[in-house]
Amino acid sequence: MLDLVLTNKEGLIGDVKLKGSLGCSDHEMVEFKILRAVRRAHSKLTTLDFSRADSGLFRDLLGRIPWDKALEGRGAQDSWLIFKGHLLQAQEQCIPTKRKSSKNTKRPPWMNKELLGKVKQKKEAYREWKQGQVAWEEYRETVRSAREQLRKAKALIELNLAGDVKDNKKSFYRYVSDKRRTSENVGPLQNETGDLVTQDMEKAEVLNDFFASVFTGKCGLSHTAQVTEGKDRDWENAELPTVGEDQV
Repeated sequence: MLDLVLTNKEGLIGDVKLKGSLGCSDHEMVEFKILRAVRRAHSKLTTLDFSRADSGLFRDLLGRIPWDKALEGRGAQDSWLIFKGHLLQAQEQCIPTKRKSSKNTKRPPWMNKELLGKVKQKKEAYREWKQGQVAWEEYRETVRSAREQLRKAKALIELNLAGDVKDNKKSFYRYVSDKRRTSENVGPLQNETGDLVTQDMEKAEVLNDFFASVFTGKCGLSHTAQVTEGKDRDWENAELPTVGEDQV
């Protein structure tokens, strides 16, 4: 029996084989083939393209409205709704929209137009090498050149950020926070009885029991993780046994 869900789409993988256990684990290693590629779904959300906006027409449309008569005798909420309606109408006429794709997400600060061209050139060289149009040495040289320029650009911008940290702390700490950004959320888990667990402590206990069950007693080792609170951690003050030269 397999306790690992490989995919939720039929026909995506095939030729599943068990390759035996790894070390002391009682779980089997799984080997499979991907039968068809999965395309990433790009976002179809739209956003305002202010670079192509007609600011003159936008100002003229809002200037034609007699605001004194339109807002006369209105309360704050009604006045805001009237202003918002005229604003959205003028925005629809003067500011075009563009598709916001997840492919064009925020680029690293060291990525400029020249480096984007190098990355594109590297991808094209890989495609030509796979088709047999480019020799392996030429493709390898293209990859090395692109990687070297990326490393130099990254090192240069990090050096500039570190040098200007006293005068521009905001950019430095923004760069550091982007590097430390991780996904800390864990979805609901299913315990042994089949119930969904949503609390953090309960999810930790489920993961603890799962990883403890991976290992068996064949090697004489106990891999059970326990979380204790309010107890002295004597192992921090314990002395390690010494080993003589004849025992090494």
